[in-house]
Amino acid sequence: MPFVLDAAAQDLLFREARTPQTFTADPVTDEQVRAIYDLVKYGPTAHNQCPLRITLIRSAEARERLLPYMSDRNRPKTATAPLTALLAADNEFHQELPRLLPHLPQAGDLFYAQRSVREHSALLNASLQAAYFILGVRAAGLAAGPMNGFDAAGVQKEFLDDDHTPLMIINIGRPGPDAFGPRAPRLDGDEVITTV
Repeated sequence: MPFVLDAAAQDLLFREARTPQTFTADPVTDEQVRAIYDLVKYGPTAHNQCPLRITLIRSAEARERLLPYMSDRNRPKTATAPLTALLAADNEFHQELPRLLPHLPQAGDLFYAQRSVREHSALLNASLQAAYFILGVRAAGLAAGPMNGFDAAGVQKEFLDDDHTPLMIINIGRPGPDAFGPRAPRLDGDEVITTV
């Protein structure tokens, strides 16, 4: 089946995109990150909720606060990446729904009054938004290195509050020398797609 996106765009976003282990020193600006978000914010979510919150770890002081919470394997690349982003789910996202869902302004009270329901929905939909964000980074010609090898409770205490749940940490930049190992295999469609 032909795609609307040409092969080069498909390669950029999927087939040739890799998770780098090293980065160049080329900076990633706040303006680039805002442009990425301004594109990917249109990705679909349930009830148009937008629970993703992004904290840019840019200063040396903030990076020093983050590094002790990273796993041994992730610490060196996080120490040298030009930009690190902490992606979190806002568990109070429902407060924005009257603005984001104007045709159903009572959606927050109708569907998300219970904290446990909000946390589940925030986790799911912020994770969707995080995936869109990674594709946006790739579309901007940068590489994203998403990681979950970190002390989530420690990161939450250091950078967030009880209403925000850390999802992942992403190093962002241009791949450096020896950035990639061999590509790991993937499951084929026949292994994951079932028709009933």
